[in-house]
Amino acid sequence: MQALRRELPSFRKAVSNVTSALGREAVLDCAVDNLSPYKVAWLKVDTQTILTIHNHVITKNSRIGVSHSEQNVWHLHIKDVRESDEGWYMCQINTDPMKSQTGYLNVVVPPDILDYPTSADMVVDEGSNVSLKCIAKGSPEPSIIWKREDGELIRFSNGTEVSSATGPILNITNVKRDHMGPYLCIASNGVPPSVSKRIKLVVQFSPSVWIQYQLIGAYDGQQVTLECFSQAFPKSVNYWAKDNGDIIPHSTKYVPEIIEDGYKLHMKLKIRSLGAEDYGIYKCVSKNSLGDMEGSINVYSK
Repeated sequence: MQALRRELPSFRKAVSNVTSALGREAVLDCAVDNLSPYKVAWLKVDTQTILTIHNHVITKNSRIGVSHSEQNVWHLHIKDVRESDEGWYMCQINTDPMKSQTGYLNVVVPPDILDYPTSADMVVDEGSNVSLKCIAKGSPEPSIIWKREDGELIRFSNGTEVSSATGPILNITNVKRDHMGPYLCIASNGVPPSVSKRIKLVVQFSPSVWIQYQLIGAYDGQQVTLECFSQAFPKSVNYWAKDNGDIIPHSTKYVPEIIEDGYKLHMKLKIRSLGAEDYGIYKCVSKNSLGDMEGSINVYSK
């Protein structure tokens, strides 16, 4: 009597491709029918490394494990997934000829902004050109978005103003003082978390002075307030002076005041109870390491 021929093993379904985040556990499944008395092995295709055979782990890689369920589904476990784990894995049955199927492990990596060549805080002169760089790694390749941390629009020399810009390099030509401030480069690739870096752009320029009212008429005994607006960076030294150059100190008659708003200054000089000696030219002076400038106000008797 002819012996019954045992049915050879067969794969129930294809080995599914798996996507795993860096540091997580990845599991590839291989479903086989009619396995006995054959055995299932898992291999890393690119290195031809045997990882497991049946219930036994062959590789010395301690992150590799194997389990099975329902008597016919074999699970390859890869703990603490690394980028080097990405690639093709083979589920192999030791028939003659050998049967096999492959599945791909895709390792996704959250973005990381590189300290170099990403820009550090920058100090530039007004009128120069500047390139802010933000270089990030990750898988998939991260995209870069630039924003002003202070919510201001990003202004370009062609007059364009945008709330955000894309790309690893933010080019600003003919830098102006209103470009000064903190910029954020934000890297994202769909794998949380997104990351950002703060880059402060400092723009240096010599003082400028603007006076709205250069002629002020007043009466004896009247109180007047002189006003002068200045912009400078690095921070300027500011004071009021008489026409002869003498600095006006704080006193009961003269009360100087400076209101700061970043690189902008609002200078005031309150003159109490005007007398004949108080009429004449007053100067508001602004000086920094890049230069100096002054403006004049003529206080005359009505």
